[in-house]
Amino acid sequence: MSFFAILMALLIEQARPLAHGNWVHAAVRTWLRWVVRVCDTGQRQHGWLVWSIAVLLPTALSLLLYWAAVWLVGWPLAMVLNVFLLYACLGFRQFSHHFTEVRDALQAGDEDLAREHLSRWQHLELQDLPKDELIRQVLESSVLAAHRHVFGVLSWFSILAAFGLGPAGAVFYRLSEFVQRYWPHLAQSLRQPVSDAACSAASQSWSYVDWLPARITAMCFAVVGSFEEAIDSWRQYDADPDSSNDGVIIAATSGAVNVRLGRVVQGGPSMPNPELGHLRSVVGLVWRTVVLWMVLLALLTLARLLG
Repeated sequence: MSFFAILMALLIEQARPLAHGNWVHAAVRTWLRWVVRVCDTGQRQHGWLVWSIAVLLPTALSLLLYWAAVWLVGWPLAMVLNVFLLYACLGFRQFSHHFTEVRDALQAGDEDLAREHLSRWQHLELQDLPKDELIRQVLESSVLAAHRHVFGVLSWFSILAAFGLGPAGAVFYRLSEFVQRYWPHLAQSLRQPVSDAACSAASQSWSYVDWLPARITAMCFAVVGSFEEAIDSWRQYDADPDSSNDGVIIAATSGAVNVRLGRVVQGGPSMPNPELGHLRSVVGLVWRTVVLWMVLLALLTLARLLG
């Protein structure tokens, strides 16, 4: 069921590029603001409680809906629910159009326009950024967005679905990712007070939630790219005591497409600086990873059906 649910959700999402982004994000933002307004007391010991209400409560609700669909109606309704929630949680088109705008501007030779698009995408000031650094920012932002909007969702969905928990993994990952971005944004924009305790809990939980998916994505990049170089870059980066989940993904990308990214390969003479052609390489890397995911899930589904 997982393979068919993911396939249908991806096809629907590709067919309707940005149709679901607005209403899904609006609903999630409304929920997270309500939780903060009602439950966030600002006390340190309540930070994890606020996060649990914001993330675990909707996750549990999705699981209860899934089990109710299975028990009361059967697998057809459960499949529909899986597809709907996966469609809401996936977000290929939530970042790909930003990437396309920057890439097209660079290919047209308009670096100022490319900086403007990237600045709007990442909410950064990039006026004096040189071209190779601009391309590096695009490469890193793209692979991290692909992981957070697609591969991380698929990882948690597949893991929990294997234990009969339906779409709970996708909902859990998407809310965990969004809350650690949105609450600090609310606090910084002064639109609504959010305590440091709540923001800290969201950030810490995200580092735990994304630990395994980040390494699954890094391994997939290694498999569909230059395997030895990707593993070597990953291993070099993991030796850094300040390593992070995002850094693991960037390290694997660096080796997989043979390009110098971040601080992953400092001192590595074999890695060239980012060039325009690397944008095409990263697009290919992402799509090959999507195909790898679908092939693996198809094989697992077939084995389960035959077994």
